[in-house]
Amino acid sequence: MGEKLRAPEGRLPRSTFQRGASCGIPASSMATTFTWIKRRLDHENQFRAASIGRCYGPDAVGLCDNSTPSTDTGGDKVEVGTDAAAIALLPADIKDAGVLVIGIDPTYAPNEYKDDAGNPIGWEVDLGNAMAAKLGLETQYQPSSFDKIIPSVTGGSYDIGLSSFTDNEEREKVVDFVNYYEAGIQWAQLIGVDVDPANGCGLTVAVQTATYEETDELPAKSQECTDAGKEPIDILKFDTQDEATNALALGRADAMSADSPITQYAVSQVEDKIELAGDSFDTAPYGIAVQKDSELSAALQAALQSMIDDGTYKAILEDWGVFSGAVSSITINAATTS
Repeated sequence: MGEKLRAPEGRLPRSTFQRGASCGIPASSMATTFTWIKRRLDHENQFRAASIGRCYGPDAVGLCDNSTPSTDTGGDKVEVGTDAAAIALLPADIKDAGVLVIGIDPTYAPNEYKDDAGNPIGWEVDLGNAMAAKLGLETQYQPSSFDKIIPSVTGGSYDIGLSSFTDNEEREKVVDFVNYYEAGIQWAQLIGVDVDPANGCGLTVAVQTATYEETDELPAKSQECTDAGKEPIDILKFDTQDEATNALALGRADAMSADSPITQYAVSQVEDKIELAGDSFDTAPYGIAVQKDSELSAALQAALQSMIDDGTYKAILEDWGVFSGAVSSITINAATTS
């Protein structure tokens, strides 16, 4: 995901964070183990209420679902124990506070979005909660627009940014990335419309603002079109992914480009209107954004690797149906070191 309302007003003193005050599901720092409840969500109702179901003007009538989503929290319980070696790597201020402040843009289902109560959910939220549990920390999610997260990490408002960031060389100039997943780019099209992602000249393609697809993929492809004397790609930008998906479903765009798990999930929710346009391509690592040269990167790396080793990581990804992008080892700054 590329860079995606207002920057945070400023960080609350850590002493003000209280148990249970975080958005989403907090990870306990007071016990040696954390019980992560694997959510068997009704994904269709959740997604329609949290994303496609939102109405964007009169043309959106028919795509809106105002019903209350199901939020079944039953299922297997996975015990996530703390990891002493990872905890030992934590910066002292974060360890003493017992809270990990996380910037997130919850508009990118199924990775991160909101339930009907407005709390962040998704497989990355589950991953973040379990990672924090390994470190003996609670989570404090701070919803933000995507493009404000990295500046808020570098400015000290957030400890980390966990929001489907594609690790690339340009971003590594300002933050470090702890890499935990591999995702490709995938296009979608209206059902029955033959779109070739390798030849999008003259097409209107919907995309979320500041994502990798908007900042890199589509401009490069459009430039190739004009260099060949063809019509450029009309890049139709939206603040959120659900708006971009809605635009395609309504016929305002010929295609949509997003990270592969996002596109596949969007298609599964409005499969009567859109379909995949070819396979995914240009696979790249996701990374958790951390301040440059922070000790926190090594602690997160150790916690996530511990989750891979004990099976927690696999269980979360399989629960959300996104295990195809799993990695076997956690790295740092893969864009420039691999």
